Amino acid sequence: MAAGPSSAAAVVAAGPGGPQAAGPAPAGSGAPGPGAVLIGDRLYSGVLITLENCLLPDDALLFTPSMGSGLEPDTETQLRVTGCELIQAAGILLRLPQVAMATGQVLFQRFFYTKSFVKHSMEHVSMACVHLASKIEEAPRRIRDVINVFHRLRHLREKKKPVPLLLDQDYVNLKNQIIKAERRVLKELGFCVHVKHPHKIIVMYLQVLECERNQHLVQTSWNYMNDSLRTDVFVRFQPESIACACIYLAARTLEIPLPNRPHWFLLFGATEEEIQGICIKILQLYTRKKVDLSYLESKVEKKKLAIEEAKALAKGLLPDKTPNLENTSGFSPVPKNESPKEGKGNKPSPLAVQAMKNAKRKMDGTKRMNSNSPVNGIPKGRESRSGSRSREQSYSRSPSRSASPKRRYVLKWVEVPSPIRNLLC
Repeated sequence: MAAGPSSAAAVVAAGPGGPQAAGPAPAGSGAPGPGAVLIGDRLYSGVLITLENCLLPDDALLFTPSMGSGLEPDTETQLRVTGCELIQAAGILLRLPQVAMATGQVLFQRFFYTKSFVKHSMEHVSMACVHLASKIEEAPRRIRDVINVFHRLRHLREKKKPVPLLLDQDYVNLKNQIIKAERRVLKELGFCVHVKHPHKIIVMYLQVLECERNQHLVQTSWNYMNDSLRTDVFVRFQPESIACACIYLAARTLEIPLPNRPHWFLLFGATEEEIQGICIKILQLYTRKKVDLSYLESKVEKKKLAIEEAKALAKGLLPDKTPNLENTSGFSPVPKNESPKEGKGNKPSPLAVQAMKNAKRKMDGTKRMNSNSPVNGIPKGRESRSGSRSREQSYSRSPSRSASPKRRYVLKWVEVPSPIRNLLC
């Protein structure tokens, strides 16, 4: 399927020479074709469903996202080779078929042409590709088994005694990270996870060349094809060209003559430039020195820290994410005027006002019930007329629960007539 590295579907433009890679074009660029589809503000020429492999354009191969993150090309190549080796070793321990291991390595290569090694863990993506490839090739394995295998490989790589993996919170977190990484791989590849492998093509071509009985040639061609999975030839060339290159390389190694007038690979649609390019990629794999994974991870970690420091400096923070007090330019201690949005935010919400009203209404109802309730078992208004009984009740009641108002006695000066005053004296 000829699509871009980050396309979510196989979007192509059908030209006179067959389907070609075509990205989305702006809505106003040229006249739309007969089968053009407008999605948002982008115009797509059509959708082609095919079982061919996704080949990346040259601009995506020359400048990768890892290079954009500051990672050196040689370090990126070593990480690609190491990740594919981990997938192959894990597949052997999980007893996966070779086609599943090949699918996992191709998906790994495709993913890291859309994402950076600095922003995504190589080991987590390797686990996700193994788990995804096992389901694609109908040989599913549990995530727990995949984690245990990679855990054992890490101990063997660090020359430590393998110990069982504890099922603690760290294990749960790692499992969730692998599930998220698998979803991310599917999203970035647009769910186009079909891989056409050249395994059967090699056998078919050797049958055409009448060399299928030479088991040494068949096995050597097969071995070169498996080794080519560690390179990026599966995102550069079609599987038919890769099969021809593996047969060509095996015949040259074993010194077995093949038809050359004309060249035999022209019969299968391959060109001499493609054969040479694939052979060079495979032979460079054998001349590359093996690098320790811990060294590669340390270089990736340094680049990651550098990116985080650059982001912190852009925000005016120190590397430890604390405010940079030295750079006080533009800082004013005078508080700014409140913006309209902030003024609106200070007002209570309608829900809070309604809750306050309900609470106040409930308190008023409680007071009303208390005022109508009997006091000491005697309803209000039925007090005894006798002074002693009312006095006893008034003594027994508390001032707060007294129903009758308090009596106030006021002394007034009254002028007495003189005759009465004389009698009183």
